[in-house]
Amino acid sequence: MDTARRPTRVTSFDVAERAGVSQSTVSRALSGSAVISEATRSRVLEVASELGYFVDERAARLRRGHTGTLAAVVITMPGGSARDVNPFSYALLGGICAAAAEHGLEVLVSLQGEEDKLFGHYVERGQAEGLIVIGTTLNRPAWEYFRGIGETSEPVAYWGSPLGDLDWVSSDNEAGARMAADHLADAGCKDLVCVGSRGGTQRQFAERADAFLTRAKELGISARLEEIGDEDDRHDQGVAAGKRLLAQGQADGVFAVCDALAFGVLESFNGAGRAVPDEIKLIGFDGLQAGELSSPPLTTIEPDLDQAGRLLVEAVTAGGPHSGIRRVPVKLLKRGSV
Repeated sequence: MDTARRPTRVTSFDVAERAGVSQSTVSRALSGSAVISEATRSRVLEVASELGYFVDERAARLRRGHTGTLAAVVITMPGGSARDVNPFSYALLGGICAAAAEHGLEVLVSLQGEEDKLFGHYVERGQAEGLIVIGTTLNRPAWEYFRGIGETSEPVAYWGSPLGDLDWVSSDNEAGARMAADHLADAGCKDLVCVGSRGGTQRQFAERADAFLTRAKELGISARLEEIGDEDDRHDQGVAAGKRLLAQGQADGVFAVCDALAFGVLESFNGAGRAVPDEIKLIGFDGLQAGELSSPPLTTIEPDLDQAGRLLVEAVTAGGPHSGIRRVPVKLLKRGSV
């Protein structure tokens, strides 16, 4: 026979009995009601502290018509696991959680990828006051599903959608790509390549590629696009692109439109004995902390993810109409690959 004893949860009735008052008096005292005298309030607070009683804030918020919670869905690939999620999504999720905490809100996080298991009706079910959707652009059915959620449930905000009309918050892709072109030009590069895509599922990639190539043209520097597809993960796409660049043997400066691509390109260069940055220079985009540990450390464009989190949270808590894409400022992180 299992004789282990489970801890007994202290209730407001226990506090009331010890304090010599009614349970309703305890509730009013702990909620700050003005009808309770300070002497009674002090007695109730003292007893609650002695017994280790804590107000169930979630239940109290629900009684007031608020959940105190936001839902955040990270879209993954079907069959994928938490280990397969792009580190950028986790970094952005951290910014969302920090911003929610500033608003006194908790975040309910869900990783979703299987088409027949998608769920976004958190607001309708009273589980959350708003929904934020981020994640891979390669799972188009999931984005279509959450587009439908946004059309029937408010409020919902998105980051990184492959559907052109959904992004509420996005990096300042043009400014970041122009910074990358300027930095490579200042480093003496004369033959630039952008590893990215203009026609894939990631609209932000197209914005970065267009701005980089335009800026290179303004600077009078040769530049071209090394197109990636959507059939592999970003790291593998970068490895393949790096091998193609090695075979062509021309570029002296490379801008990869995300850090995951840049890590793959760098792996190819290192594997072939191509010295970075002495022979060829490389810049990524995302500001992933892992770039500090690559060999050499990756120079990259870093979006302000704290600001991104604040803008996403504000988009679902402000209560006003959607007023177009909000752009998150970016900065150049100078490391060893340039």
